[in-house]
Amino acid sequence: MITKIGENAGLIWGALQNGAQGLKALKKATKLKNEELYLALGWLAREGKITFTETEAEPVIALA
Repeated sequence: MITKIGENAGLIWGALQNGAQGLKALKKATKLKNEELYLALGWLAREGKITFTETEAEPVIALA
């Protein structure tokens, strides 16, 4: 499972190369299920690779 989370983190990293995205856009770009998306975001956040900005609609994620 750890390998799969790492692979999904790579998908998110690639999607964020084009700029910051909201959760919905990131989910659509990566085609990940909610659980897969959140696990991979946690992985990247723990490593300090991404930042979160709160908006009224949803959090926006960007590369750190």
